Amino acid sequence: MAASLPVLVSDTPGTLEETQVRAMFDRIAGLYDLMNTVMTAGLHHAWRRRAADLAAVGPGDRALDVATGTGDLALELYGRVTPGGSVVASDFSERMLELARAKASARPRPHDGDDGGDPHLRFETANALSLPYEDDEFDAATVGFGARNFSDLGRGLQEMARVVRPGGRVVVLEMTTPQRPPLSTFFRIWFDRAVPVLGRLAGDPEAYDYLPSSVRRFPGPSELAAVMSRAGLQEIRYILTAGGIIALHVGVVAGAQDGAHEATAGAAEP
Repeated sequence: MAASLPVLVSDTPGTLEETQVRAMFDRIAGLYDLMNTVMTAGLHHAWRRRAADLAAVGPGDRALDVATGTGDLALELYGRVTPGGSVVASDFSERMLELARAKASARPRPHDGDDGGDPHLRFETANALSLPYEDDEFDAATVGFGARNFSDLGRGLQEMARVVRPGGRVVVLEMTTPQRPPLSTFFRIWFDRAVPVLGRLAGDPEAYDYLPSSVRRFPGPSELAAVMSRAGLQEIRYILTAGGIIALHVGVVAGAQDGAHEATAGAAEP
């Protein structure tokens, strides 16, 4: 486990070098699930289920979950593609992947293979900006709470679109900054004050100072939709839920003869 602390590398809050982000997630991996549950009152599971729904995969399909962390979204996808399908979950934090593999092996599911694992659910080390997969290899690709850590958001989304077949979907689940009170007031108090305190209690204040900063500098829903369009996606739509704190974006990979058409209609949910 890396011992170095994350240090801001520019004057832009929430920006870290790639190696620092990896080191940070290696360090906080053991507390990651607990902190997610505390910070979201357990609602992050429901949001991941919704993201898996938007991926629109079914039995026999192939799905990729990028920046999988401890694997919750990958497991949601896996439940939809079986029987006959497969899920690849990638992350550049090996410690996160270790916990994801342990979580997957503890769940009741078909096992085969010499190592007792399931070859249809794989956890692999990969950089989101240079995915080691073929063009059109998957029917859908997702990223849950990881896109704001891409050092180059446009390139990361282009890579996700590249590895998904034409007509397949790319789904981005991410936190966003609500613009209207009372949620905007609550968000500011919670993320600017409470989350750093939780980080200090967890023993890694730098990581949980980074979190609210990374959310604030991430593009808003319509801006993210525009980035997805430039990455080669079309029929883009997004849903705001949890009072505007959570945004789910989905876009369809353009065909070989199609252009990327921007469609940024949004819907709000409770």
